[in-house]
Amino acid sequence: MTKSLSSAISGIEANQEWLDNIANNIANANTTGYQSTQTEFADLLYQQQSAAGGPVPGQTGGTNPLVVGSGVRVSATPTDFSQGTIVQTGTSTDVAIQGQGFLVVNQGGQNYYTRDGALQLDGAGQLVTASGALVMGWVPNAAGQVNQNAPLAALTIPQGQVAQPVATSTITLGGNLPAGSSNPVVVTTTGYDDLGNPVPIQLTFTPSTTANQWTLTAETTPPGATSPVALTVGGASSQTVTFDPATGQISAISGTSTANPDQLALGGFPTSYDLPAGYAMNLDFPTPGTAQAVTQFAASSPTAQVTNQNGYPSGALAGFTIGSDGVIEGTYANGRTQVLGQIALAQFANAQGLSKQGNLLYAATTNSGAPQLGSPGAAGLGQLVGGALESSNVSIGSELTNLVVAQTDYQANTKVVQTTATVLQSLVQMA
Repeated sequence: MTKSLSSAISGIEANQEWLDNIANNIANANTTGYQSTQTEFADLLYQQQSAAGGPVPGQTGGTNPLVVGSGVRVSATPTDFSQGTIVQTGTSTDVAIQGQGFLVVNQGGQNYYTRDGALQLDGAGQLVTASGALVMGWVPNAAGQVNQNAPLAALTIPQGQVAQPVATSTITLGGNLPAGSSNPVVVTTTGYDDLGNPVPIQLTFTPSTTANQWTLTAETTPPGATSPVALTVGGASSQTVTFDPATGQISAISGTSTANPDQLALGGFPTSYDLPAGYAMNLDFPTPGTAQAVTQFAASSPTAQVTNQNGYPSGALAGFTIGSDGVIEGTYANGRTQVLGQIALAQFANAQGLSKQGNLLYAATTNSGAPQLGSPGAAGLGQLVGGALESSNVSIGSELTNLVVAQTDYQANTKVVQTTATVLQSLVQMA
């Protein structure tokens, strides 16, 4: 009879553990990135009352072993790592993992792993979890390139960072000059010097007395000047742009070199600009025949314009986005973008071997295997969804069903205890 008591007690204890896990799952039904815990049972050791007996043909039949079990135990509490629902939040620091990877975070000098992408910036601009763990990844070099073979480092969003100005080195033209026009066409743009000061540039195409030719001149008006200052074009005061009347495409540009037949050098900038002596900007005419080329077709008005200039003033960091590949790209007030870092993901040969640490953190163990690091999008790691979070994967319906089953099992085991106690009491009363 004591066997029935111990078996029933083991059933009570095992079902209590199941109830504990169910309660924890239900409590975390709204916890971002929470992965539910399941409960598995296994029977305990058996006491053999008699061994099996083999049959003796013509004499006796075989007998099966007689055993009595000693109860049940919780054999495992595996984690359900199935994908939770991804919900858009619009918060730039939030990321959801669409796949099986884990974010790598560092707390107290030790790396942990999490599915919780509810990130934020701390006072130092570091990207952290709600518990203050540092999000790890790769930081770019001076050229803005990320080396994924480099050691992981804490990622920082440099709030208030100012992008350095870049002097204009190339101005690209496009559009159309009206064929047969007798009116000059003026094209304006603003370049920048080394300090990010604006350099207004005016290009003037004047129809030549020779058909299908235009004379190109350039000028700028420095700060404080009352009149424009002429610039050199291809080393001279002007150059001639000739078009093929049959195709409307540029056939020749005087002042260009054999090495760069589609570029003219704009020079002679006043010393009031912060530019090195002899500095020149390339005036680029896209290759004739391409969609971006400068043309001469019949038209009522010109469309010639500067399609691009590669200089920038300085500008403070205005915002950032996190791409599906984990690349954090900053956007600056001057229109420039710059890579600020890349978030790393980890995967494990046996994710069930990870050890739960609380705060939605997991630690690697000898049975999980070492973390296999890679960028989002790599095989098996999954991609990131910026401005979104992964909801808990707890199924309330399943947990409530399990709750009823666990309650019934628990109560049934208590009935076994009560019955055994009654039988024992009857035995005592016989004495």
